[in-house]
Amino acid sequence: MRYIPLKIFAPLLCACLVGHCLAVRAQAGVSVTQQVLATERAFAKTMADRNQPQFSRFISAEAVFFSAENPLRGKSKVVEGWSKYFKTPQAPFSWEPSKVEVLESGTLALSTGPVTDPSGKLIGTFTSIWRLEAPHTWRIVFDKGNDVCNH
Repeated sequence: MRYIPLKIFAPLLCACLVGHCLAVRAQAGVSVTQQVLATERAFAKTMADRNQPQFSRFISAEAVFFSAENPLRGKSKVVEGWSKYFKTPQAPFSWEPSKVEVLESGTLALSTGPVTDPSGKLIGTFTSIWRLEAPHTWRIVFDKGNDVCNH
C-alpha cells in the first residue's frame, strides 16, 4: 500500500474542502441571500394561500416562535399555535422580507421586514432566523414579531 505524504495530502484535502464549500454556497448560481429571500417569500405565500400544511414545511423541528407571553417550542407547538391564523378565508396579516443577512458559513441567516394588515397598513415587523438543514432546505429556527410603535 502506498501512502501519500502529509505535506501533499493536507493541501489537497484543504483544496477539496474549499472547492466543496464554494460549490455549496453557489448553489446553481443563486446567492445564499437570494435563496433565503426566496424561501421567506415562499413561507409568506403559505399564509396568503391559506396553506397550513405547506406552512409547516418551513418550520424546523426545534423551532422557537415568540408570541404572547410564552414562546412556542417545537414544530408541532408552532403549527398548533399558528392554526388560528389559517381559519378565516382571508389572511389576517402578511409579511415581506426587506433585509437578509447571512453568516459567512452560509448556514444561518436572519430575515426581517414589515408585517401588514389586509388593507396594507403597517402593523408590525418580523425577524426570523433561518438555518440550512439540508441542501437547498432552509427552515426557521427562531421567529419574533413586534408591533409598530406609534409615537
